[in-house]
Amino acid sequence: MRTRLRAAEFVFPGHPDKLCDAIADAIVAEGIRREQRALVGVEVAVHRHRVFVTGRVACKDATDIDVARVVRDVYRSAGYGPGWPPSPAELVVDTALCLGPLEDGEAELREVADDQAVCIGYANDLAETNALPVEQWLVARLARRLHALREQIPALRLGPDGKVLVVVAERPSEWSLADFTCSIQQHSAADGVALHREVRRALEEELQAVAVCLPGFSPALPEQLTVNGAGAFEVGGPEGDNGLSGKKLVMDAYGPRIPVGGGAWSGKDFHKADRAGGMHARRFARFVVELGLASEARVTLGWFPGDREARVLGIETPPGQDVAVRRLARCLDSSLRMSGECFAAGELVDVARWGHFTDPVHPWETVGRL
Repeated sequence: MRTRLRAAEFVFPGHPDKLCDAIADAIVAEGIRREQRALVGVEVAVHRHRVFVTGRVACKDATDIDVARVVRDVYRSAGYGPGWPPSPAELVVDTALCLGPLEDGEAELREVADDQAVCIGYANDLAETNALPVEQWLVARLARRLHALREQIPALRLGPDGKVLVVVAERPSEWSLADFTCSIQQHSAADGVALHREVRRALEEELQAVAVCLPGFSPALPEQLTVNGAGAFEVGGPEGDNGLSGKKLVMDAYGPRIPVGGGAWSGKDFHKADRAGGMHARRFARFVVELGLASEARVTLGWFPGDREARVLGIETPPGQDVAVRRLARCLDSSLRMSGECFAAGELVDVARWGHFTDPVHPWETVGRL
């Protein structure tokens, strides 16, 4: 029986790249709240106490958006403040934004792609993992659990930054955790042994729970379990590294098993072809597996400038599970009008932090309702 090793990683909300994604999507939310067809395309960079926000926001009252407040709120909710610099109140926010209303006729043109994009969508028939690859679903779940230790056990003195990497051994309908490592920000004076103990305990509990909900998953701990393997990890976040929006594309989607298509998602509204296309491709793939046409599907959509709907370029399924592409394409609305009107619901900051497909309540995950 052949065994494949599948790796995946996830980072905490305090990671500098995720700070940038969350800020970018908080600005998207501000634009859409003012006008459904708002045009938002922004990028964010951070380093130490400096934050740079560039791009365009076009909607009603765009000039009223308090970008500095948005930035500080994201830092604060990620856990920065007393004891963990940079302090939100001391941030220097530099902006180079085009702020103003949509130009005449531009609202109507939001239904038309103004750029090209190649978008990949994936789904499998594992309802337990929300149709995600097991390793990607697992690492996101473990990251949430370990991130929660910061509030659950204040004595550990954990910071906002951290990352998790797993290697899952995969056999037909069987999985086990082959390797695990995490790096979690912690004050140097705190108890590193206690952190290792709590990580191990959390990991044991999560693996037991996963084994119950996912038949074929082994609850056994891996032989190698590493916590802060590079040594003390006190200086983190923007104080330890620079960050940029759009750098965690693989983590935002399906993990390294599935090719990345299109461009960054966070910082773009849902009329933009690459973000809308990524969500449409996911819906299309879920549609295939939920109809029982295939056990997994990888869908490639294309957008050419001027397109109003996605072009289905291909569907890859396991051998013997062929799908009639053109017939299925007629069953789903893959227009920019629909995504712009229906996909913007929900808390976009949480989407930016925890991935686009880790929560089944997101509108692009509810295939049968759109």
